[in-house]
Amino acid sequence: MIFADFELAKRLERAEGFACVQFAAARKNAFPECNSDWMRCAGADVVFDGVDAPTTQTFGLGLFEELTPGAMDEIERFFSERGAAVMHEVSPLAGVATFDLLAVRGYRPIEISNVLFRTVENPESTERDDIRVRVIAADEAELWAAVSARGWTHEHPELKEFVEQMGVLMVAREQSPCFLAELDGVAGAAGGLSLYEGVALFAGAATVPEMRRRGLQGALLEARMRYALEHGCDLAMMVAEAGSESQRNAERQGFRVAYTRMKWKVIK
Repeated sequence: MIFADFELAKRLERAEGFACVQFAAARKNAFPECNSDWMRCAGADVVFDGVDAPTTQTFGLGLFEELTPGAMDEIERFFSERGAAVMHEVSPLAGVATFDLLAVRGYRPIEISNVLFRTVENPESTERDDIRVRVIAADEAELWAAVSARGWTHEHPELKEFVEQMGVLMVAREQSPCFLAELDGVAGAAGGLSLYEGVALFAGAATVPEMRRRGLQGALLEARMRYALEHGCDLAMMVAEAGSESQRNAERQGFRVAYTRMKWKVIK
């Protein structure tokens, strides 16, 4: 049995930090003139991937090393020199001292999410003749991004261009296979994985509106779980808004909450 303890938190936060770094690395590779950058400070992954990018933040703060005012100075300077707000995604297992230092320096929580996990196991096959799930080829990045964007931005079309670009970068990341689910030969759902030291981070799953509730998400999850097992992973993770439908869907698939995490930002 895996317990929701300090060692688990370190594995999960390091895996998501790796995935975040890979976004910045993929953008830098695609657009060498951009100023995406990353470093590790006080054990935390510190990432800048654009002023307004959701990947511009830290992961693992206070988990791997004691957090000191000097380390906070260095991290804050990294972001301020690039014109970005300073934000930290912090596990509660980072401890009271970490939160106390954040509060003293003017940070306040702005977002709450649940980090979920389960063991990686060979799923029972529920294959259907009309559904096919496959890992996409490198030249299908735009197709995958378009399907993902349609699924995510149905109610927010103004975000379509941004989500499509993030989708292309997701395909370009290292150790991040992307999956496409087809219903009767038509692409209808997209999902991704990020693999890091035995942890498979499940992310980016979305279905286009007209194909929802047709079994595509279940097939995507099954295919990704099998892929994770075949590639040596023993632990699966997801992140969802606390109390959301995404969390409920994850729990239906055997995931359970490891901890509730907060994102912190300086509020002036």
